[in-house]
Amino acid sequence: MHRSSDNIGTIAAALARAQADLTNPEKTLTAIIRSPFPRENDRTFRYASLASGLDIVRKTLSQQEIATIQTIRIEQDTAQIHLTTLLAHASGEWISSDLPVCPSKDIEAPHRMGAALTYARRYALFTLVGIAGEDDLDAPDAVAGPAARPEPPAPSRPKEKSTKSGLSRPPVLAGARAIRRASGPACRAAEPKGSG
Repeated sequence: MHRSSDNIGTIAAALARAQADLTNPEKTLTAIIRSPFPRENDRTFRYASLASGLDIVRKTLSQQEIATIQTIRIEQDTAQIHLTTLLAHASGEWISSDLPVCPSKDIEAPHRMGAALTYARRYALFTLVGIAGEDDLDAPDAVAGPAARPEPPAPSRPKEKSTKSGLSRPPVLAGARAIRRASGPACRAAEPKGSG
């Protein structure tokens, strides 16, 4: 949900000036979205850490006298943890967004709650200031470029070992510095250590 002060002319002008200088943070981390379907491949995407985005946002917005504030609260009616992201200008004008993050029962699992909050903080802040922190997955064909010519079939390989579920899937290599399993609601997303 979006909220704002009664007037936003001054903060809007300051944010427009800041956006002229804002750059998207470098996408140095990789996530894997595991396909629940045996005939579909897992998908990967690159994304920027919260810390790298905060560095860019704070530096650029502070030059326009805009502060970023992120707070959490438990919504009693829904038992949900909510994240509020606020851009406050020196004039007193402000713009904020409010995002439900996960059930308050996740307080009992601090790592899961922390991962969900980090994920939500990154999305909320990047959205509010107008930067992109991850690859565009809505149009993978547009990002991939023109369609490639079909390649000849690869030589047959020995079958992979079956998993307990009976599905035959190749093993996932986890050699990247930061791989996050990004499936399901944000509360189940696991943020890599040290990504901020």
